[in-house]
Amino acid sequence: MPFVKWWKMSLQSKIVSINEIKGIVEQLKKEGKKIGFTNGCFDILHAGHVLYLERSKSLVDILVLGLNSDNSIRRIKGARRPINGERDRALVVAGLESVDWVVIFDDDTPIKLIELVKPDVLIKGADWRDKGVVGGDFVKSYGGRVEFVELYEGRSTTSVIEKIRRVYCE
Repeated sequence: MPFVKWWKMSLQSKIVSINEIKGIVEQLKKEGKKIGFTNGCFDILHAGHVLYLERSKSLVDILVLGLNSDNSIRRIKGARRPINGERDRALVVAGLESVDWVVIFDDDTPIKLIELVKPDVLIKGADWRDKGVVGGDFVKSYGGRVEFVELYEGRSTTSVIEKIRRVYCE
C-alpha cells in the first residue's frame, strides 16, 4: 500500500498550496480570525519545535506554518540536509494540534508567502530578535506585529544530528 494512502484525510487537507492559502486566509479574516505565520525547516521534529509551535499558536486564532522545501533547505543548510523529505515533514507538523495550515515554499526566504498571507502576527524564535526578521517590516507596515518566542536551550535539529553521530557513528 502506498504511504500516501495511510494519511488521514484531515491531516492531508491541512497541507495546502501557496495558491490555496490565499483564499483560506481571506475567508478566515472575514470571520474575524487573528492569523499568525511562522516558518522553518522542521527537519527532525523535537520537543523544542513542539513547544515553540504551541507558544506560537497561543498568540493567534489560526497558525499558518511555512515549511521550507527540500531544495530550499539544501541551498540554505547544504547538500546533507534535509534528513526527512518535505512531504514527510509537512505531514508531521500538520499532525500537531497547534498548526492549522502548512504551506511548502521553495524560495530561500518566506517573504512571498508572508506577503500573500498578510498575517496579523509574524512569529519567530527569540534567536532571530537581533538578526532582522524577513517580512517584519512588511507586517508592521499594515499594523501587524512581530512576536518572538523563547526557545528551549539545547534543543535543535543540529544537536539531535550531532548526538546521533556521537552515539552511532563513533
